[in-house]
Amino acid sequence: MVVAYNAETTLEKTLDRIPEDFRSRIAEILILDDASHDDTFTAGCRWSQAEGMPRTVVMRHTKNLGYGGNQKAGYALAAERGLDIVVLLHGDGQYAPESLPEMVAPIERGECEAVFGSRMMKRGGALHGGMPVYKWLGNRVLTRVENFLLGSELTEFHSGYRAYSVAALKQLPIDRNTDAFDFDTQIIVQLINAGMRIKEIPIPTYYGDEICYVNGMKYAKDVIKDVLEYRLAVKGFGTCSWIPKPDGYAFKEGDGSSHSVILDRMRTLPPGRVLDLGCSGGLFAERLEMLGHKVTGVDYIEVEGVRERCSEFFLANLEEGLPEDIGVDYDYVVAGDVIEHLSRPERVLAGVADVLAPGGKVLLSVPNFSHWYSRLRVAFGVFDYDRRGILDETHLRFFTRASLRRTVKSAGYDVLDITSTGAPFWSVLGGGPVAGTLGALSRLLTRIRPTLFGYQHVALLTPHAARTIIAGEHVDVQDILNRQFDPTDRTGAADRTDRVGV
Repeated sequence: MVVAYNAETTLEKTLDRIPEDFRSRIAEILILDDASHDDTFTAGCRWSQAEGMPRTVVMRHTKNLGYGGNQKAGYALAAERGLDIVVLLHGDGQYAPESLPEMVAPIERGECEAVFGSRMMKRGGALHGGMPVYKWLGNRVLTRVENFLLGSELTEFHSGYRAYSVAALKQLPIDRNTDAFDFDTQIIVQLINAGMRIKEIPIPTYYGDEICYVNGMKYAKDVIKDVLEYRLAVKGFGTCSWIPKPDGYAFKEGDGSSHSVILDRMRTLPPGRVLDLGCSGGLFAERLEMLGHKVTGVDYIEVEGVRERCSEFFLANLEEGLPEDIGVDYDYVVAGDVIEHLSRPERVLAGVADVLAPGGKVLLSVPNFSHWYSRLRVAFGVFDYDRRGILDETHLRFFTRASLRRTVKSAGYDVLDITSTGAPFWSVLGGGPVAGTLGALSRLLTRIRPTLFGYQHVALLTPHAARTIIAGEHVDVQDILNRQFDPTDRTGAADRTDRVGV
């Protein structure tokens, strides 16, 4: 796949350099002219019609799609035409077509999903090939920063010579990527995020009199922004549409999250029957099972493996209430970060009380909308949703500690205890003393003023003390006492009086 823009003078020379003994292995050459102002399209057509050339498709966009947009069009075409491997080649001759056999070989052998040609693998090779010193230095600095932030070990992030498995590309949301020059960085991040393998091979460096259309400072800013945006996205901040959002909740024991706090509380309670609302993939339920609890999970999607981690699983939308056949007499009901996703959480909580055993308890958590993060977003007029956390894009209700108390009270519960968790922001920095110090400070401030610094509130609840059991049904005694009876209606009056007496 040859991307070309104003490459009339270099395109044919570049294509001529494709090794003759490799041409028979090429199913198609796709030349994509991105609305050039010169005769790039004509040059491509002229080369394709020469004798003995591989089958060649030459396309000219009537509108400039940008470097990333041109690649999107090409990869979509490669998938549509059933190709197995697609190699990105630039029409200006900066990357060596002579290296095409080495570029595709690792994918053919099944060693990886992507191969990058690196100009930095051989010491001094890039400078000897004519790369300007400022570009070499910028390349090295940016690559080191990106490797640090992503935990990768690539020798070069900024080579435009790449081979991809088309099947792998189909699994990535590349259609959501930028149309600009940082497209290549975003696709690296997507490969890493998907756990796909990248292999580098050394390639020679060629710098001639070709025109560079990249604004170096803007490009540097964009690629760093992309990597930081990804790091924030995996922690739940921002929307970052070009990184897929996982279906399951990535629970990590001891990470200070609300689920971790609830698990610590469950360790102090005797084993019993647990109803886990919003159980996701069952990772939290699996920990409870290891503690001796028997867990019934409920969620609106079935994440792979959830039935193996729970004693029982129900596929249900809590917006419509609890499943009818879920049973009763649960010792504990856990709703970790669930009720904020419901339009009428009071209704679900009232239903939960009906399935609790006498003396049963509810443990739930909600994000704290009065946390300084969301307060600042609102105060500065930059309110928006995130992938996860307080401003999760799927939240229908926002809670403060006071509004949480009001909500559970109206649903028929007494609050036995409310604790708050610290913010997870500092984990974005990874490990190390800085992240550890900031995390400790966050926990200290949370204890001092949980309404401002608490990221999530975790509540332990029990149904109102006035709630009791009469004739095998859960009945609120106060409701009975408040009933008004018709004094003229004597039918069954004695029975009603007896029930009030109870």
